[in-house]
Amino acid sequence: MIPGPDLGDGTYRNPVLAADWSDPDVLRVGDDFYLTASSFGRAPGLPLLHSRDLVNWTLVGHALERLEPAADFGRPRHDCGVWAPSLRHHDDRFWIFWGDPDHGIHQINAPTIRGPWTRPHLIKSGQGLIDPCPLWDEETGEAYLVHAWARSRSGIKNRLTGHRMRPDGTELLDEGKVIVDADRIPGWFTLEGPKLYRHDGWFWILAPAGGVATGWQGALRAREFFGPYEERIVLEQGTSDINGPHQGGWVRTERGEDWFLHFQQRGAHGRVVHLQPMRWDAAGWPVLGDDGTPVRVHRKPELPAQPPSAPATDDDFPGGRFGRQWQWTANPQGGWTPQHSGDGLRLTCVRTPVTEDVRKLPNVLTQRLPAVPCAIEVELSLSAEVPGARAGLAVLGDAYGWIGLERGADGAVHLVHRFAEAVAERERDAAHPRLAPEGRARLRIEVGAGARCRFFADTGEGFRPGGPVFAATPWRWVGALLGLFAVAPSGAGSAGVGTFTRFRIAPDGN
Repeated sequence: MIPGPDLGDGTYRNPVLAADWSDPDVLRVGDDFYLTASSFGRAPGLPLLHSRDLVNWTLVGHALERLEPAADFGRPRHDCGVWAPSLRHHDDRFWIFWGDPDHGIHQINAPTIRGPWTRPHLIKSGQGLIDPCPLWDEETGEAYLVHAWARSRSGIKNRLTGHRMRPDGTELLDEGKVIVDADRIPGWFTLEGPKLYRHDGWFWILAPAGGVATGWQGALRAREFFGPYEERIVLEQGTSDINGPHQGGWVRTERGEDWFLHFQQRGAHGRVVHLQPMRWDAAGWPVLGDDGTPVRVHRKPELPAQPPSAPATDDDFPGGRFGRQWQWTANPQGGWTPQHSGDGLRLTCVRTPVTEDVRKLPNVLTQRLPAVPCAIEVELSLSAEVPGARAGLAVLGDAYGWIGLERGADGAVHLVHRFAEAVAERERDAAHPRLAPEGRARLRIEVGAGARCRFFADTGEGFRPGGPVFAATPWRWVGALLGLFAVAPSGAGSAGVGTFTRFRIAPDGN
C-alpha cells in the first residue's frame, strides 16, 4: 500500500490524495467528510470517499453504477461522461450534480452516502454544459444552479450561467442568464468549475480560471444570485512548486475551521488533490493557503486523531471479486468475470475484433496510477487454448504498454511485452517474446519520476527486464491508468480465462 499524507506529528503533506481524483468536491455531514470526483467514461462512476480529518481518506463506494445513455458507453469514451461533480446534502439527502459535455446536466440523490442512489435525472439537456453546482438558500427557500461551458462542444467558454431551480432538484425554472462573463474581467480566461455557496450575506462562487496547468483559484461574490459579482484571485502558484492550483471545494469543520480541497495537474498522474487552510480577511474575502500561496506541509485540522489511511490499491480478489478501487473502461457486460469459490480474479478472454489495441477494449479493469514512485506486481495464469488469446497488466493512456501472456500458434504460452504510441493504430513488440513454460508469470512494473515505467516478468527464474523504458501518458483530461485485461480473437465458443492473483502496489519500487 502507498503511504498516506499523514506525517504522524500533527502535520500533513500535500497532496492528500496522490492519484487522479479529478475535480474534487467536498462536504461535511456531522463528524464525517465526504468527497466525490470526476470519473469520465469509467464504470462504476462517481467515487465516494470518506474521512474524519480531511487528511486520511478511504474509498467507500460509487454513486453511479452505469453511465447513461447506456448505449453511448458500451465502448470506451475515456475523456467523456462524468465531468466535475458537485456533492451536497439537503433535505436529509445526499445530492450529486454533474455535467456530461455531450448530453447535459444530470443529478442523482440518496438517503445515505452508500445509497441507494437514484438513476440519473437529466435536468438540462444540451452540449457543452459542464461543472454544475446547486445551492439551496436556507434564508429564502429558493434553489439555484450555476454551470460553466465547454468550448469544444458549445463554442462558448469563460462564462458562468445561473438558473433558478425547483427545490426538489427535478427541473430548472428559467432559461438561464450569464451571471459572470469573464471576458469582461481583465486577464481572466477559461473560467470554469464553479462551486456555489451562501456566506455572511453574500452569494459566493469559488471557481478556477487561467487553465488547468497554469491558472489560479478565484472567488466571486454578489448580494444577489444573478449578480453583479466582484472577483478576486485567492490562490495561485506564487513561489511554490504547486502549479495550477485548480478547481475544488470549501468545507467548514464543526469547530468552525475552514479548509479548501483542490487539484493540481501532474501529467500522466492526472489531477492529485491538495488540502489548503482557509481564513477570511477583514474585507470578508477568503484567503487560501499561506496568504494565497499553496502549502506543501501544514498542521492538520483541529479534529480528533485518526489512524493513517488511504484509498485501497492492493487486492487479493477474495472469492473472485474485485475491490472498490477498480473500474471498467466502459459499462460492463455479464460474463466478463466468471463466478467461482476460490480466490483470484478470473477475466474471460472476451472475443473481440479489436484485440490489437487495448485502448479500444471495454473490458479493461482499471485503477489509478499512483503519483509517487512505486512498483506494481500481479501474478497471472492463462487458461486459454485459442491461439491469440492473451491477458496482461497495462499502463493505459493516450499511449500504452502492457506485459502478459499469449497463446501462440504453436500451442505454447509466451510472455509478451507490447506498446503503442499515441498515434499508432496497432501495437508493436517492445521485447522479444519468450516461453512461459507453465502458462504462468509474475508481472511487475516499476514507476519512477515522470511516470517512467520499466516492465519486468518472472516465469520461474526470477524477474527479468523486458524492453525499454516506457513514459506513461494521460488522455486529454484523464491520467494514466493501471489495467488488467483478457481478450481473444473473434470466433465461436469459450476462449478461456486469465486469472490474476495478489495485486500489490509498493512504494519506492520495493
